[in-house]
Amino acid sequence: MTDHTSSLLSSRSRPAWVLTGFVLLVFCTGTAEYLVAGVLPQLATDVGVSTAAAGQTVTAYALGVAVGGPLVTILTARLPRKGLALSLGLVFIIGTLITVIAPTYAWVIVGRVVSACSQATLFAIGLTTAATAMGPGRQGRAIAIVSSGLTVATVLGVPLGALLGGNLNWRIPFLIVAVVAIAGVLILWSSMPRTPAPATGVRDEIRTLLRGPVLLAVMTTVVGFAGVGIVFTYLVPLLSDVTGLAASVIPALLLAYGVGGFVGNLIAGRFADLDLGKTLVGVFVALVLTLALFPLVAEHPAPMIGMVLVLGLLSTATIAPLQSLVLRHAGAAPTLSLAVNVGAFNMANAVGSALGGIGVSAGLLRWGGFGGAVFAVAGLVLALLALSTTPQEDNQ
Repeated sequence: MTDHTSSLLSSRSRPAWVLTGFVLLVFCTGTAEYLVAGVLPQLATDVGVSTAAAGQTVTAYALGVAVGGPLVTILTARLPRKGLALSLGLVFIIGTLITVIAPTYAWVIVGRVVSACSQATLFAIGLTTAATAMGPGRQGRAIAIVSSGLTVATVLGVPLGALLGGNLNWRIPFLIVAVVAIAGVLILWSSMPRTPAPATGVRDEIRTLLRGPVLLAVMTTVVGFAGVGIVFTYLVPLLSDVTGLAASVIPALLLAYGVGGFVGNLIAGRFADLDLGKTLVGVFVALVLTLALFPLVAEHPAPMIGMVLVLGLLSTATIAPLQSLVLRHAGAAPTLSLAVNVGAFNMANAVGSALGGIGVSAGLLRWGGFGGAVFAVAGLVLALLALSTTPQEDNQ
C-alpha cells in the first residue's frame, strides 16, 4: 500500500473494529466450508442424493476458493478496497442464502461455488488492510489475528454443523453463518476507511505472483502443509484402530487439537515479527520431527495424546510466516499472491487427504506420519530457498 493509503488508515479508521469485521467474515467463509461435513446425511436425504454426492459440495467449495478466488482477484485488481471488501461480503452472503433456500442438489452446488469465490480475495484484502492498520513490524501479528477467524472455524465448523443441523435442520447453520456475515459487513461499512483505487493493476499483480520467492512461498504452502493433511484427515481411525482410544475421548482431543491450532497461529505471528526466517524454519523442523514420531508412538495412548496436541499447535503455525513471506516479496501488489496462497492451503488439504487415503487403502494407516514428514522436509527446503532471496534482490 502507498504511504497515502497508510496514513488514511491510521488516521481515519478504527483498527480494532476493522480487524473484528474481517475476522468475522473470515470465520464465516471458513465455517461455511466445514459445516457440510457435520450435516452430510441430512443434506443427502433432503435433496435426494447419496452421501458421497453430498460430500462433493465440499469439493465444490474448495474449487471455488482455489480457482475462483484468483480469478476474482484479477478481475477486481483496480477497485477501491473498501467497496470491494463490502461487495465480496455480500457475494458470500448471497451464495450462502442460495444454499439455505436451495430446492435441489444443483442449487446447493451453485450456492456453494458463489459463496466460495469471495473467500480468497476477501481474506487477502483483510490481511493487507490489517497489516497496514497495525503498522510496521507487526505484520505477522496482523496476519495471525485475521487468520484466527479461519482457525476458529476449523475448530467449530463440523461440531456446529452436527449440533445445529442434526438436531434441527441442515439449513439452519448456514442461515446463522449468513447472519454473522451480515454483522461483519456492517462493521466494515462503519469502520473501514475509503481509500483511493490501487495504483497497481492486473499486470502488476501477475508479475508479483510470478516472482521466484512468491512462487516458492506458495509451493511451500502446498507441499509443506500437505504433510499435515496426510495425518490429520485420518487421525480419527488412527486414534481408534491403532492407538485404541475410547470413542468418547476422541472428540475432546480433536477440540484440543483445534484450540492448539488457534494458539499456535497467534504465537507464530508474534515470532514472525521478531524473526521471520527463524520462525518459518523452526516451525517446519518441529513439524518434521512431530510427524515422524507419530508412527513410532501410535500404539501408546499417553504419548500419542501429547503428539496430537503438539501437532495442533503446529498445524496452523505456518500461516502467518508464509503470508508474511509473501508480503515481504510482493511489494505494492500483494493481493493476488496472498489470495493464491490462501487457495494453496485448500490445495494442500486436498493433496494430503488424497495421498493419505491411498496409504490407508494400502494398509499403511499407522505409517502415514512418515509420508507427512517427507512432505514437511520438502516444505522446509522450499522455505529455505524462498528465504535466501532478499526483497532487494527480488525487485531488481
